[in-house]
Amino acid sequence: MENIDYNTYTMRCREKIFNIVKILPLLYCFSYLFYKNHLISVLFCSVAFFYPNLKVKDIINKRKKELNIEFKDMLYSLQSSLWAGKPIELAFNEVLKDVSILYPDPETPIIKESLQIVKMLKMNNTVESAILDFANRSGVDDIKDFAEVLKISKRTGGNLVEVVKRTSSIISDRIEMEQDIDATLAQRNLERKVMNIMPITVLAIISFTAKDYIAPIYNTNPGRLIMTVAALLITAAYVLSKKIMEIDHVLNELRPYL
Repeated sequence: MENIDYNTYTMRCREKIFNIVKILPLLYCFSYLFYKNHLISVLFCSVAFFYPNLKVKDIINKRKKELNIEFKDMLYSLQSSLWAGKPIELAFNEVLKDVSILYPDPETPIIKESLQIVKMLKMNNTVESAILDFANRSGVDDIKDFAEVLKISKRTGGNLVEVVKRTSSIISDRIEMEQDIDATLAQRNLERKVMNIMPITVLAIISFTAKDYIAPIYNTNPGRLIMTVAALLITAAYVLSKKIMEIDHVLNELRPYL
């Protein structure tokens, strides 16, 4: 089974073409709305070739979030098996069964990772090395924390079962808290999108209902300069508002206290 590196994503050629074609009409309309010039609009569409790179970042972040949620279910299953008195090495066999029931699709990442851990254990790898391999490929802080705690408890000879139970509970609670924060910000994110699109909507309405009134903006050099500044400000507002709504950096700062 191929090990997945969740920190990278290679977009297929067909997927790249799809994303470029998808963004082209939006870029053309945006540019034409500000300049009323087909040549400038066509040239501006060249920005679409950079869009797949931005999309890759979104895909990576989305995969990591989904994996983190699935990891929480893995921890619940692992915790139940440990409470039943099974050693941690055998507990992952039950984990594989449980996540296979929770996620019917065999291509679900957590099923593949559970299967990989079970295979590594059967090949006489230690449980901490199997989890550490998963954590390094995932790039998810919660999984890395779990792997680190597991490694330390093994090294110091502590009560592994109790440590895993406690750590599983803490990480599961933290993941649930992050999900609650995401749900709370969902409404604000919708408001952000509405606010970002409002200036463009107003400009479109004026352009179609009061052409003579707004004509000097498109036909004079000062007018074109004003529209260029306006387009840059709207773009900057979109990027800044999106950055503010991304709570990952905030969660990283709060992680030691969660």
